[in-house]
Amino acid sequence: MTAAAPVLLLLALGLSGVSAQAESLRRQEMMTCLPGEVVTWTDGRDRPASAGAVRLVYRHDGAPPGFTEGLVLGAVQRAAAAWSACGVPGEVISEAATALYADTVVVVQWSEAGSRGNFGLANLAQRTLSLGAAPFQQLAMRNPRHPAQQTLQMVVSHEMGHFFGLMAHSRRCVDVMSYYDNGQGGQCRTRDGGSYKAVTEYRALLPTACDLARCRAVNGQAAP
Repeated sequence: MTAAAPVLLLLALGLSGVSAQAESLRRQEMMTCLPGEVVTWTDGRDRPASAGAVRLVYRHDGAPPGFTEGLVLGAVQRAAAAWSACGVPGEVISEAATALYADTVVVVQWSEAGSRGNFGLANLAQRTLSLGAAPFQQLAMRNPRHPAQQTLQMVVSHEMGHFFGLMAHSRRCVDVMSYYDNGQGGQCRTRDGGSYKAVTEYRALLPTACDLARCRAVNGQAAP
């Protein structure tokens, strides 16, 4: 997979069913990154964020019912602010301001062609972060009580991470940049050695301590 290739997000549905013990471990893993825990699948090579900053503009056309412009824009802004903690500025700009940054702006859009049937897809060559309305509509039909805004936040945070330079996917289950398995029998890791399947969705909604550590490392930023 090259840096210019689209990056797929393998996403499990739902965030319910978390036991107290599993949730406690999950929170610890999100907030801390122990020596040796930054481990990735061999599906890409991290590289510095282009232009030394990530500027995004959100276009609301094509959003599914129930997803207001404010709701989606809020998810994009939270993800950009969270990733900025690694030392690479992330900023959501207005449509009018895009002319100031030539071809470096990342367009966050709703596009079935761009998302290719996935919840979300990052295309670094075209500088697009495409969201898929159809998968979110299917999720609403299959589980109307599921808080779809949480899935939206996870998708946006994950795909945005690729623009901050994280091309390889994490093998630490809790990381927002994780894959749960590689399709060949390999599974992600939890700190206690237990299975991520103990909960419906183990992955974080925003970048974790290890996600940020990787981002700092590849972008030459000192640890806080």
